Amino acid sequence: MRQRILCAVFAFTALFPAFAYGETETDRLREALRSATGQMRALEDQRTALQARISEADRERANLKLQVDAQKARAAQAEKDYRQAVEDFNARLEERNQTIEKWKDAYAEAASVARTKDAERAKFESESKTYMASSKACTAKNIQLAKVGRELMARYEGVTIGDLMAAKEPVLALRRVEIQNLLQDYKDKIIEQKVQP
Repeated sequence: MRQRILCAVFAFTALFPAFAYGETETDRLREALRSATGQMRALEDQRTALQARISEADRERANLKLQVDAQKARAAQAEKDYRQAVEDFNARLEERNQTIEKWKDAYAEAASVARTKDAERAKFESESKTYMASSKACTAKNIQLAKVGRELMARYEGVTIGDLMAAKEPVLALRRVEIQNLLQDYKDKIIEQKVQP
């Protein structure tokens, strides 16, 4: 850049010869050259400062790009972790739902078994009460039957030979009718003690 300015100044002075203008013109050109040189130095300084600022801006841009890339990578990893966490949560939720369904089925089956067992228990209790009542009735009737048997045996033991002959008496057979009535009474007493199903 400095060379271009110098070339422009020399070309300017070459077009207008020094003898045509005199010495004051040379002084003015020298002053213009000094002024142009100062401006050129100022422009060079500005250019250097701007290049330094551009370099600094490039470094900052590169640094910011690295930070942005790192943040993008973190965001991508966070999104991936989030998706994985959601998938894990959904899998655990599905597993829990399946476990709950199994428990519901097992509970329903256990409740059904319990109801069946409860019904069987109630049936057996009812049958047991019926059998106990029947057993008590049988015991009472058995006691009465034994009493009838003892009475019969007592009567049998009390039979004498005279009673046997009177029972076989062929003419009136009064004693025989009496014995048959007595046997029929005992038979009725025995039939009364029969347990009804």
